Formats: sequence, structure tokens, C-alpha cells
Amino acid sequence: METREVRPVGVVRRREAESTEGKCVIVILPEFKDAMLGIEPGNRLQVLFWMHRLGEEDRRILQVHPQGDTSRPRRGVFAVRGPMRPNPIGSTVVEVEEVREAEIVVSGLDALDGSPVVDIKIAG
Repeated sequence: METREVRPVGVVRRREAESTEGKCVIVILPEFKDAMLGIEPGNRLQVLFWMHRLGEEDRRILQVHPQGDTSRPRRGVFAVRGPMRPNPIGSTVVEVEEVREAEIVVSGLDALDGSPVVDIKIAG
């Protein structure tokens, strides 16, 4: 199977003032700035990001208790929305609050500061 390199298109920045309001900033890399055309406040976006703090051992975990609740039966990681994944790609639907020169201010993004953003799409 052929694999291709995944390149980030931006990075998540959580600034103190914006984080307290539930907002964060996606800083778009200069070479992808033109891809922002058409993104406007009020849009809902699906943001795909790399969970960069997940260790190699965590990536080998294939079954978990949903939401860490050991009273619930174990499930495969493909059947839950959790961080343990063979490829730690996170996906969150966010709302655009503001669009700046090469930044998109969003609310609802559960990525950590410094998380590489690998793709952004308009949410259905």
C-alpha cells in the first residue's frame, strides 16, 4: 500500500484571553492562506488535527472503556470518540467567530495548543 505524506496546513493557538471565552485561533501557514477564501463568521467547519501529544504506546491501544468508564464494556477505538487511535487524527466541528489575515478564530475546538491542523472543510 502506498502512503503519502500528510502536511499541516496550520496550527492551533490557544491565547489566554480567547481561551477563557471558549475560543482559539487556527493560524494558517502562508502557503495555504489562499485556501481561506470563502470562510466567513458564522460558518461551521470540520477541523482535522493531529493529536501531537499522544505517545506511541497510546497509539497501540485498540480497545477502551467508553469515556474511561470501567463499568461500561470495552469497545474498539473505531467505535468510540476518544483520543486513543492508531493514527491520532482528531475531528471537531467548530463555529467561525472571526477571520483575520491568516487566522481563523473559532469556538468549540477541542485541540490542544500547538496541535497541527491537517485539513479544514465546510461542515454539512
